[in-house]
Amino acid sequence: MTRTSPPWAAMARMTGRRALLAVPVLLAVTFGVFAVAAASPFDPVRAYAGDAGLTASQANLDQLRHNLGVDQPLISRWWHWLTAAFTGDLGDSATLRAPVTQVIGERLGWSVLLCALAFVLAVVVGTALGVAAARRRGGLLDRAVTSVAYALEAAPPFWLGLLAVWLFALKLGVLPAGGLTDTGTDVATVGQIARHVTLPALVLAVSQLPWFVLYVRQGVGDALEEDPVRGARARGLRERTVLLHHALRSGLLPVLTLIGSRVPELITGALLVETVFSWPGIAAATVEAATAVDFPLLAALTVLATAAVLVGNLLSDLLYGLADPRVGFDG
Repeated sequence: MTRTSPPWAAMARMTGRRALLAVPVLLAVTFGVFAVAAASPFDPVRAYAGDAGLTASQANLDQLRHNLGVDQPLISRWWHWLTAAFTGDLGDSATLRAPVTQVIGERLGWSVLLCALAFVLAVVVGTALGVAAARRRGGLLDRAVTSVAYALEAAPPFWLGLLAVWLFALKLGVLPAGGLTDTGTDVATVGQIARHVTLPALVLAVSQLPWFVLYVRQGVGDALEEDPVRGARARGLRERTVLLHHALRSGLLPVLTLIGSRVPELITGALLVETVFSWPGIAAATVEAATAVDFPLLAALTVLATAAVLVGNLLSDLLYGLADPRVGFDG
């Protein structure tokens, strides 16, 4: 008799395999960042010096270039950063004049808060609207929901953000236009954070909403036409029981794979939304690092985003394996 390993053991094996595969991916990503930055026409030394670089002598600029380490070959810069990163030293940000670990530590929590709120809201509302539309495909509600979903799918997040600022902050005055705290205070209370995060979280959720609505509508709609569901209806089960206990579980399986694939779009959307609402997350640091060719900060933020994508893909596969034992974790 064949012994079946417990699910947690198979999940651990999958996680281990993915972790091993992630190592060369992250190495390639970091090297690519340094290669692109090295080929960039922007001079990080003049970006670091600012206005003083316009009148500085060439000798001073060369000394600053040596101090920043940008006069070394590409391979040397990348290897030096990589070996230091394994010890927890991600270097210093030339643009923000602070250690990279400090920059990320101060900003990462706010980005995670924004993305988590938006993602949960998009999943819950998208599932509810998708199920409602799937129950009567072709009906008035279905046509209205899908039309709005397709329209939002084509709307850029920054445009949604500007529209939300104009409507809710300028016209109605019910929510703040941006920032983390109210004007005139630097103390971030729970109430202020809740008010200031509401609008950017709603905008980011709306930008992610169409895909969940359309996926759930398609999946649940197809499940309602399958033979097991028709058989449940023929046995006289209530429509709510048929929907929740038969069609919904089967119809939501494709949505689990969507969770991982939406992580890159969520990060990109958060980048734009944070910029529009002046949210103190990773976005501002990413923009400054890219424009100023800040090698250490740019590499660290890129690795962080890549790791988030890899974790999202792993999470979606694990959830899919738990929801459908036929798939398993060893495939």
